[in-house]
Amino acid sequence: MDTITQFVLGGAVGEAVLGRKVGNKAIIWGGIAGTIPDLDVLARPFVSEVTMLGLHRGFSHSIVFAFLLAPVFGWLVNRFYQNRDSRGGLTGWSWLFFWAFLTHTLLDSFTAYGTQLFQPFSDYPVAFSSIFIIDPVYTIPIISGLFIIWRMNQQNNRRRLINYGILAFTTAYLLLSLAIKLRVDNAFQDALAKQEVSQRSQFSAPLPMNIFLWMGIAQVDDHLLVGTYSIFDPHNDIQFKRIERNSHLIADNLSTPTIQRLLWFSRGNYHVQEIDGELYFYDLRFGRSDFWMKDDGAYVFTFHLLKDPAAPEKIAGFDQQRPGLKFEDRILEQYWARIWARPQ
Repeated sequence: MDTITQFVLGGAVGEAVLGRKVGNKAIIWGGIAGTIPDLDVLARPFVSEVTMLGLHRGFSHSIVFAFLLAPVFGWLVNRFYQNRDSRGGLTGWSWLFFWAFLTHTLLDSFTAYGTQLFQPFSDYPVAFSSIFIIDPVYTIPIISGLFIIWRMNQQNNRRRLINYGILAFTTAYLLLSLAIKLRVDNAFQDALAKQEVSQRSQFSAPLPMNIFLWMGIAQVDDHLLVGTYSIFDPHNDIQFKRIERNSHLIADNLSTPTIQRLLWFSRGNYHVQEIDGELYFYDLRFGRSDFWMKDDGAYVFTFHLLKDPAAPEKIAGFDQQRPGLKFEDRILEQYWARIWARPQ
């Protein structure tokens, strides 16, 4: 999830663990703890793009990291307050960091990116793909709750009730997203069955900032079928767009670390395109700027494949590009109408 969400979630967790003892310090340190796992991005200047793709949401987002590093950070903060007015204690601060780390990684696992929870034993990317990386329905209640809590006395029981309430609401929202995902997956399966499509695997994820409108991707031979479905649609007659994988364009480089990393990351949901002699690898799981409403949107995750200067036929790396996403008012209007299954 985005940094703001992880900060405020960490603040709410910190309040739950130590709010009664240390007051607003628990919110501040919980917020800091909630952002620490994402500091893996600081390695970007020192490693290649290929390495970074596997490093981000790697060990710093693992369960082992939470167990090993929480006592370290807890000890540091406890020592910082050793001669100050703080009642957190080594155990209390360690628990605060542990739960902030763990909830960070678990929340990230609900997105489509992939979180390596089981590092260093496995690099399997856990992705429930039931919530978008930015979701105001999840984030705004936490911000609002913390704003109210911040102004209350640390011994006020209403402070804890409000905090537990927002944590209960956000947890219920995540569980609701999983329940909706089950319904959506069934809808995509039914639509594919009606069209007599036999796919190897299926992927689904909500489109930006909602859990009502979803994108589904079916892998069929060397092409993909992409469709959208709203839980408010009156039927399951989903119209799919066919997108060729064009895997032949990278067939000679399947054993290279670059292509292996991209295949691992995309889990087969990719499209390769040659433009002016240059190859581009697109990960379809993160959608396009047109929300699949048109046919000319820019892919959010675009990788420009770089040739080896000594052997131009070999792929030696990639440059991840972030296309400028210029949303047109008409597209946004269509997107809003599509969420609620209204005529466009």
